[in-house]
Amino acid sequence: MAVVDPLLGGRPRTHEIERLRLMFPSLPILVYTVLAPETAGALLVLGGVGIRRAVFHRVDDSPEALRRAISAELEQSTSQRVISILAARLPGLPDPIIRALECTLHNPCELPTVSHLADRAQLTRRTCERVFAKLELPSPGVVMLMARLLYAHHLLLDPGYTIEDVALKLGFGKARTLQMHFRDVFGRTAGDLRLSLSVAEAVAIVTDRFLPAIVPTRRKAVAS
Repeated sequence: MAVVDPLLGGRPRTHEIERLRLMFPSLPILVYTVLAPETAGALLVLGGVGIRRAVFHRVDDSPEALRRAISAELEQSTSQRVISILAARLPGLPDPIIRALECTLHNPCELPTVSHLADRAQLTRRTCERVFAKLELPSPGVVMLMARLLYAHHLLLDPGYTIEDVALKLGFGKARTLQMHFRDVFGRTAGDLRLSLSVAEAVAIVTDRFLPAIVPTRRKAVAS
């Protein structure tokens, strides 16, 4: 997430913020600035590129108001969307594990493991694995891979990210490792994914690959 002030230099400047939005459209951006006559024009320009939320210094920036604004913006983040997609396809998974899954997407320097997932959910590794097994879901390791690959695909849709950036951000270490997973699951390279695979298509492929036993049951339930 980025918190920006178009009046930081003393006069309205929006070019850098507009470019940030252009290169990283999935990045949540919150404007935090002063309420002044020149602010209106800057906010109009930024609204034109999809930045909708602003907090004004000494007007509505109490600690609680700032927390609400930041939380509301983060609710629209790419990682939150990925977790919401997965949660809908992993019926019954407890909220602590869902939150722990999201945390695994926010630690670029740490290779996610089942033990890390269990620790964040305040469970033992064995208990965590039993929860997944009892719900007849894929293993925790497979679900973490699903989340990371869907998140990686989302990030690659941003022009500002390279395959190396995404691999490092998600703990794959090397771009070659991430490319290997892309070819294995999607049958395509990162370049092909960026150009020709929509978010819905990526979700469908991952679901069909890792959740073949669950999808028919859910479709039958919806039909009934």
